[in-house]
Parts: sequence; C-alpha cells; structure tokens
Amino acid sequence: MARTTGRGRRSGAGRRPARTRPAAPPREAASTVAVVADEAGFAQMRRYPTFRFADHHSYLRHMEALLRSLARRDGYTSVALFDPAAFADWCQEQRLDPDSPSARARYAGEIAARGATVPYDGRPLHRLVPALLAEHERWETWERGTALLAAAGDCPRCGAAAARCAFQRATSVLTALLRRAEPGVHHLVCSLGGDGADGPDGRPLTASLSAELGGDGEVRVAEPEALVLCTVLAAGLATGRPAGLVLRSAADAAAPQRVRGWSVHQGRPRALTEAEVFAAYCTDARTGEPVPPKPGVSYTAAFTLPSARCDGG
Repeated sequence: MARTTGRGRRSGAGRRPARTRPAAPPREAASTVAVVADEAGFAQMRRYPTFRFADHHSYLRHMEALLRSLARRDGYTSVALFDPAAFADWCQEQRLDPDSPSARARYAGEIAARGATVPYDGRPLHRLVPALLAEHERWETWERGTALLAAAGDCPRCGAAAARCAFQRATSVLTALLRRAEPGVHHLVCSLGGDGADGPDGRPLTASLSAELGGDGEVRVAEPEALVLCTVLAAGLATGRPAGLVLRSAADAAAPQRVRGWSVHQGRPRALTEAEVFAAYCTDARTGEPVPPKPGVSYTAAFTLPSARCDGG
C-alpha cells in the first residue's frame, strides 16, 4: 500500500515520492522432508560420505528440528518415506550421483509429487513413522493394483477398458457390502492372491479400510482407503486372480467383534459359512494345525453379495 509523507502538501509540486512497504514474503510454499525411517535404511545411507550423521537417533532429532522449522516458516510441511534402495535405483536411472545432497533433495521432490506423504502435525517422529509407513504401503499397493489393471486390456464382455469396467464392478460390491452391514464400526480387508510370476506384480496384494455406519444409514469411510481397496478388488476381477474379503464388525470399538468373509472367483463373491470362516481363522496357515479362537471374537456366516460380473455385451 502506498503512503505519502510530509504534512500540508496538497499539490504535486515539491511532493516527495511515496514510499511503499516491502511486500511480505509469499506463504503459498509447502515443504516436504523425506525421512529414513529405520536402522537398516540408515545403515545403507551411511555408505555415502555426504550423509553426515553418526547414528539414527541423532538423525531423527535433526529431522524433527528441521520439520519444526519448516512448519513455522511455511505453515504446511509433509513427511515422506526415504527408501535407500529405491533412491539408489532412481539415481541410476537419472544418471545422478547418489552421494549428493542435491540428488537426495530431488528424490524427496519426486516422492512428494507421487503423493505418498503424510502432513507434519507436530508429533514426534517415532509416533509419526507408523502412519508414514502405512501411507507408503497403501501407495505401493495402489500403484501395483493400477499396473495390473492397465495391463488387463479390454473387457471381453462389454469391450470397454477392463480397468474401468472392473473398477465399477468392485465399487458396486463394496457399496452393497457396506449397505448390508449393521450399524457400528467395521474393518474390511481385501486380499488378492499372487499368480506365481516373478516380480512385484506377481506377489499377493492386500488393502484395508475402516468404516463407521450410523443408525440412519450414513457411511463414514476414508476415501483414499476405499480407492485402494476397490483397486485391489478390481485387479482381481480384471485378471481372474482369486480374491477374498474379510469384514470385522462391532457395535463400538470396545464391543466384541464379529468376523465374516467372502471368496471372490470369476467375478462372483461367495459368502463363506460359519464353519468356513472359523476354519480360515482358526487354522495355522503354515502348519495346518488348529489354533484357538481369539477371545471376544465370533465367526459368523456372511450375507449374500450381488454378482460382480459385467452386465454388458
């Protein structure tokens, strides 16, 4: 804002030029700090001479101080997971020297652009790291599921892109499941079996979401979790891999839990019986030996879900 100086001067003659206050620095900037979360990763980074930290504990203290400083300056700061192995591969692809602070800064920017970050809210890093690891795993699951969908081609029935068709079918299954569930708190897990092929796309995939259902039918669910779960289920529908759904339900967080499950094969969710649910959760998957049921948990027959087959073509 302009401001004039000098008293009693009305005409332009002899008027001293107006002074302007210096503009305040912009506050639209946001910062991202990439953190090496565990001791094993820290040991890998110690091989770079420019990574000048003696131990992981002091490194985390330094990163906490940096986060506080950036949050005070910029207002919004996010935290990303720094993966030393992925960083080394990225540097090789980009033909950059990994023993360089600028390369590490560019890699942090790459992570931020992908969205695998959590906002810094002032919590100590040892409390923030579990949320960061969960977000990183969720992002990796979504990326792998998306790659499977992209490679699925076209739907043989309707001719549309298999990714779009399968995602619509997966969304209809999730919607029907949440509508049929009783009011309370719920935790849903979708597991997609591997196909035996080498590489990350051949491994199993798992996604989960938490939901609250009110007595009025209102459903409260985190959209990022729902997106990843539908992506994993859609990948199963598009590729034909066997998938499964497990729902843990309770009236509230302190109430006894009820477990139900469905197997999904060739687009058909099949409700598991009480005996099948009990057998699945009370059997050691490695040895096949029975294990006792968990206290406060009941295993119940699942309700029927609509077919997830494509209606077109």
